[in-house]
Amino acid sequence: TGKCFHTFRGHNAEIVCLSFNPQSTLVATGSMDTTAKLWDVEKGEEVATLSGHSAEIVVLSFNTSGDRIITGSFDHTVAVWDVGTGRKQNVLIMMPTNNKVVAKYELQKSDPYLSLQLWNAVTGTHVATLTGHGDEILDVCFDYAGQRIATASADGSARVYNAETKKCLAKLEGHGGEISKVS
Repeated sequence: TGKCFHTFRGHNAEIVCLSFNPQSTLVATGSMDTTAKLWDVEKGEEVATLSGHSAEIVVLSFNTSGDRIITGSFDHTVAVWDVGTGRKQNVLIMMPTNNKVVAKYELQKSDPYLSLQLWNAVTGTHVATLTGHGDEILDVCFDYAGQRIATASADGSARVYNAETKKCLAKLEGHGGEISKVS
């Protein structure tokens, strides 16, 4: 119908990322004000404010079961939050190399390409490094089953990886410029 159900207000700066919970009526927003907020879409209410990052939140995503949300910040940390309580469960500290780190992405000194670092959000351990792009990775997402990972890059390509084997399943090319988002 195109009808607006609710307008959510509460951040003190621009909202730069958003994610719908696949298992409920919650939506999460991440902001330049260093917070993420959980909103109930049906009720039109703020459910929780996730505070703890010291810089802008630039990426966030719910897990497939919808009980955790992961936020990535320019403070070089990735935090895992319990959706029910709004409490931080784990923090992954990203160590910059070549002074270039954005949430899950890290430039390797030995590798001229930007790579994607995969971490176990529960234990905080490194799982794998996915490589192949010729320029900066600008966005990443899992499919809803958690079986595939898609990346978008400034090199004008997108890639799809198998989450279990970490192998590249497809390289998608054809854009004339960078690809900034993938879903």
